[in-house]
Amino acid sequence: MRRRHLLALAPAAALAACTAPEEDPASPGSDGGGASPSDGGDGGTAPSDGDPSDGEEPTTTAPPSAAEQLLEGLSPREIAGQLVLVGIAAGSEIPPATFEEHHAGGIFLLQVWESAEQVDAVVDSALALARPELPPLLAVDQEGGQVRMLRGDAARETASTETLGAEGPRAVADAYTSIGEDLSARGLHVALSPVADVVDPELGDANEPVGGLDRGFGTDPAQVADCVTAAVEALSDQGIGATLKHFPGLGRVEQNTDFSAEGIEDATTGPEDPFLESFRAGIDAGAQLVMMSSAIYPRIEPDVPAMFSAAAIQDLLRGGLDFEGLVVTDDIGAAQAVADVPVAERATRLLEAGGDAVLTADPSLTGELVDAIEEWAGRGEEQEQRVRESAGRMLALKEALGLL
Repeated sequence: MRRRHLLALAPAAALAACTAPEEDPASPGSDGGGASPSDGGDGGTAPSDGDPSDGEEPTTTAPPSAAEQLLEGLSPREIAGQLVLVGIAAGSEIPPATFEEHHAGGIFLLQVWESAEQVDAVVDSALALARPELPPLLAVDQEGGQVRMLRGDAARETASTETLGAEGPRAVADAYTSIGEDLSARGLHVALSPVADVVDPELGDANEPVGGLDRGFGTDPAQVADCVTAAVEALSDQGIGATLKHFPGLGRVEQNTDFSAEGIEDATTGPEDPFLESFRAGIDAGAQLVMMSSAIYPRIEPDVPAMFSAAAIQDLLRGGLDFEGLVVTDDIGAAQAVADVPVAERATRLLEAGGDAVLTADPSLTGELVDAIEEWAGRGEEQEQRVRESAGRMLALKEALGLL
């Protein structure tokens, strides 16, 4: 079953709700079944559409979901805030304004958290600061190996993605079951994993962001696809949302977008590339989020980072791979790859391209990002609908994960 279709229902309905005229939801577009003279002029009435007497089943409308109902009651500021996820470094406190003024969609944990007590404290703080009716999405980057934000008694140690890939899908499933169990025990909802990037065998460790950190399942697209499927299914079985990253792939670049301000390009990957199959497999397995790369892919859209590219998001990810869940950025707060992009544009360019939510590792940017989204949504009906669509996806994800 493709679980991603369930997540699409709320934003689609929310979008329709903000464009359709108000009317009785039980009979949209209907005249209420009123009587009309019959053609025979005998004073009778012709049966209305949907009248049981004509042998057809009456039309029914599904009741609105919890996400749809919540969206309708939110202010423009609250809707904008849902599209920002804020990074909180280990040992740091959540700035109260994150939720009380900016209504952030949630937080993600940064750096290394050495104890369950630390994690529990920040989770409790997020829940206390956010409105109970608008609970925060809580995420963490937990891949295994070097990339484990939760350590000590907060989470069990798991092998690197590269090691797991060499051992095969069963080992991946076991490791990601442990990850899912540990995140669930700490009250977290989303793993910012698995890495679905296929490493170019000619680069190997020279592929800094993935191969050089042992973060890839391998160099064979079919092998990586099987491992990604196992990871997504294992997380889903534990009630944890899986995030495929970094679309459309960082396995063919040499520099790390977190640390390089130069335009990092992958001149090979295109719409029909076999390296995309691991993303397709993860989507088919039920991944609920996809994280966009900040590299540039000339064969998809020249000169535009993937996270700001309609060709990458709308045409390829949503159109070609049929993904209907939440599309998020890689970090846009501290990453050097977007350092030259004005802060406000880091949010609005994502939305213009069809993406949904930004991740900022710099909490001080939260207000500016929410301001930018709110202002952009106020420019016209098209922008407002675009923002509501993305907020609908965020709320639908929260509902699917049991938060609403």
